[in-house]
Amino acid sequence: MSDQQQPGGPDEHPQPDTTQPVPPVPPEPSAPEPTPTYADGATPPAGPQQTQQPSYPPYQEDHWAQQPYTPVQEQPAKKKTWIPITAAVVAALVVGGLGTAAALDAFDDDSSSSLATVGENEDRSDVDGPVEANGETPDWEAVSAAVAPSVVSIQVSSGQSGAEGSGVVMDDEGHVLTNNHVVSGADQVQVTLSDGTLYPAEIVGTDDATDLAVVQIQDPPDDLTPATFGDSDGIEVGEPVMAVGNPLGLANTATTGIVSAIDRPVQASGEDGSTTVVTNAIQIDAAVNPGNSGGPLFDSEGRVIGITSSIATLSDGTSQSGSIGLGFAIPVNLALDVGEQLIESGSAEHAFLGVTLADTTVTADGVTRLGTEVGEVTPGSAADEGGIQAGDVIVAIDGDPVSGAASLTGYVRERRAGEVSTITLVRDGKTQDVDVTFQTRAAEEEAEESPNTPNPDEEGDGSQIPDEIPDWLRDLLEQRG
Repeated sequence: MSDQQQPGGPDEHPQPDTTQPVPPVPPEPSAPEPTPTYADGATPPAGPQQTQQPSYPPYQEDHWAQQPYTPVQEQPAKKKTWIPITAAVVAALVVGGLGTAAALDAFDDDSSSSLATVGENEDRSDVDGPVEANGETPDWEAVSAAVAPSVVSIQVSSGQSGAEGSGVVMDDEGHVLTNNHVVSGADQVQVTLSDGTLYPAEIVGTDDATDLAVVQIQDPPDDLTPATFGDSDGIEVGEPVMAVGNPLGLANTATTGIVSAIDRPVQASGEDGSTTVVTNAIQIDAAVNPGNSGGPLFDSEGRVIGITSSIATLSDGTSQSGSIGLGFAIPVNLALDVGEQLIESGSAEHAFLGVTLADTTVTADGVTRLGTEVGEVTPGSAADEGGIQAGDVIVAIDGDPVSGAASLTGYVRERRAGEVSTITLVRDGKTQDVDVTFQTRAAEEEAEESPNTPNPDEEGDGSQIPDEIPDWLRDLLEQRG
């Protein structure tokens, strides 16, 4: 969504709104084990960090470029609302790295289908996975064997540096879905299939706004196996999942866990520090480490339900640690939509509402709830035409609660231009619904209006402390920051 989030009052919802991509792992000729602090076994890439949006626990987002991996340096932020976490503060950081995010998800309806059969409007909720679920205990041995051919390792190089990440096969034409931070800026891309065969690949398209990208294997083998795509709309907390990828350069690694939360607002800034990645992510407790980025997250039947892109880690910001059971994956429905657009045109467009936002709380009908306050409304925008006014507090969209600006931004980015949504807002102490028809804006045009876009004239590393954290922790961070 191309709507700006303005600094607002602290939120009370305990959700992290920012995550950092796991840094890519530089190829190690014979290194027995990659550095444990990197999700994909690589050193942190050089590049701007990702910005975090206020309204969640002490989670910090750092975007790792796929270029030389040198620790990103932290700088003090000027805005009081956005307090940077300093190295002295032991706070959970949502970390993501070039080709190193953890959770994995596959993007195909069936193992033999092409993208043409998995359009954005297709209902995949009843699609059979490659493995039949029997009973309540998942057969992870069968699932891992069935999905392995659809998961790839990605190696990239730029100048004298390199890194590794993960990806999932989308179709038999060799299109592979991964994270933007895994391949962005790469001079050369190589894909390694599960059987160890290597293929050169080319970048088809990237999307900063969602941290997604598509690369295509050159002269793919005839027996290339696309993944089976599931439906992320039906995911529930407690559901068993398996992430597969290339953590720390260790290809074909599978880890299992459960969905620990859904619609978790996660934010990260683009490599140039201008575009903010905002996703209402799937939170998982399966181990995710640097190198998992771009890999698929599977359900118990082997269907891809998400793309792992970031993790939370107890790091001081100058280095990365491993999994602490808080990983985040981009819902597959959004990933497929963007991936198909990238294949068709090389770029992606996102729904545009046309407002600036700030996190807040509001009381209506005797109930106080979280929401996001509208600061400005762009004339002629979807919000303007739908009757949204400055000062309105948006609390829900199509019945889904909105906990803050990041939450609304994530929901809007899941939609397409022309779609109609019902927005619930509070005006003058009364709750009312308005219908808006989303407009569109190309991703490259969104940079100026992305939530929490850092001011280039102000110092700061782009890493922010969410507003929705306990007062005692905020006081501590302010004292040390």
